[in-house]
Amino acid sequence: MAAQTIRPILHSFYPSSCSWRVRFALALKGIEYEYKAVHLVKDGGQQFTDTYKALNPQCVVPTLEIDGLVLTESLVIIEYLDETRGPPYLVPHRYPAKRAKNLRYVGDENKSEWGKHWITKGFDSLELVLQKTAGKYCVGDEVTMADVCLVPQVNNAKRFKVEMSVYPTITGGLSQVTP
Repeated sequence: MAAQTIRPILHSFYPSSCSWRVRFALALKGIEYEYKAVHLVKDGGQQFTDTYKALNPQCVVPTLEIDGLVLTESLVIIEYLDETRGPPYLVPHRYPAKRAKNLRYVGDENKSEWGKHWITKGFDSLELVLQKTAGKYCVGDEVTMADVCLVPQVNNAKRFKVEMSVYPTITGGLSQVTP
């Protein structure tokens, strides 16, 4: 891999789980980057400014400027980092079967109930999947994209007061991957 001369720029909202995934992946890979905060509520949502819209017309976070590209989807960003920056691999390249199994009504007054409902619905099925795939981490004994996505979502679950004791497989390896 050629040395990178331009430092990547991550446009991110700190509490965003999608942004967290990318920060987590960058940290695991030891990639230094410049952080530019995009507050999703302040000033009516900084993602809607003309400057940010010009960078990312979807007006979402995260956005990563790297290698002359502007990447805007967290999982696409993580895959790009895997393909261009090498190990540790978050998508299991050497094991196609593991790679195939890798995880790929709201108002302010209802936000908590809505979040709790969807996180619980997702975790109910995820717990069953992880019972079949988990080792030390979500898919075997190496950190993968599944772990990078799961950790911020567990943080969201705590924020929305989801009862986590009913998900022993989900919570089992988290102490080993929490940054």
